[in-house]
Amino acid sequence: MTVMTTTGAAGTAADGSGVRGGEGHGGGRGCRRRPELAAFLRSRRARVTPADVGIPPGLRRRTPGLRREEVAQLSGVGVTWYTWLEQGRPINASPQVLNAVARTLKLDASEREHLYHLAKVPYEQRPGADVREDGDEVGPEVRSILDALDPRPAVVYNSRYDVLATNRCYDRLFRSELFEGPGRKNVLWTLFAAAGWDECPVLHPEVELPLMVAQFRAAYGRHVGDPGWESFVRELSRSSEHFTELWRSGNVVQPGPRMKTFRHPGAGEMRMSSVSMDINGLPECRMVVYSPGDEESARRLDALHRL
Repeated sequence: MTVMTTTGAAGTAADGSGVRGGEGHGGGRGCRRRPELAAFLRSRRARVTPADVGIPPGLRRRTPGLRREEVAQLSGVGVTWYTWLEQGRPINASPQVLNAVARTLKLDASEREHLYHLAKVPYEQRPGADVREDGDEVGPEVRSILDALDPRPAVVYNSRYDVLATNRCYDRLFRSELFEGPGRKNVLWTLFAAAGWDECPVLHPEVELPLMVAQFRAAYGRHVGDPGWESFVRELSRSSEHFTELWRSGNVVQPGPRMKTFRHPGAGEMRMSSVSMDINGLPECRMVVYSPGDEESARRLDALHRL
């Protein structure tokens, strides 16, 4: 696991943008983001014609699309600030400013999300959002895949570990009657706040739970300040001292293949390998499929499926 620490200070300009010092942007990933952000903005600006935004074309236009000062004026930001943004300088944009720029450049949902990620602004913080939130709905196509995978347990989580859809074998293995949570089924809430330690379906929780919290923490980095995420962290911290302890560690890790041991009161212990897959059209959601790790586990999983 990797412990990540971020530092830096930001000043705020009158137009809602910020100029950040070198500490948070001195190298590494920040340096790679800036040229990509600059190139992306230039390409989107060149695509928008003056007629698209109600500006007379003029006689001496050499710019294929809008001029920088036109984008700045239409977005309600300073010309110098937008020029710096497009030049890839180390400035920090507020969600309100990025939303205005995205609207002026007529970005679609995917382009707007890309802009927010390049500018290192949590996407769910943008005002006036017109695309669905993280993991809002699972369509019939995904549900049919889950059902077809049965008797292999399969589930769709969002990055907050909300349970969005399951198949029958998953419900039996994880004893879905234990699931509860604020607003919807949530694995973290069940394991830390709802189910007792002896009811935990995962054997060796002292190993598995820190990994889950570290994955959750990595996802939280993209949602800092989002009211739903902040409320969830507060509620879980109030309900579980163990979660609070793990949360304070600051550890982060990305999802990946794992070998876990589960216990079921009717079927016994089963060693299961997990594979995590992204789902197109469901941002920050993944389908996790469990497969038996040995012959005995396969036999017990089959018995569980036939219960």
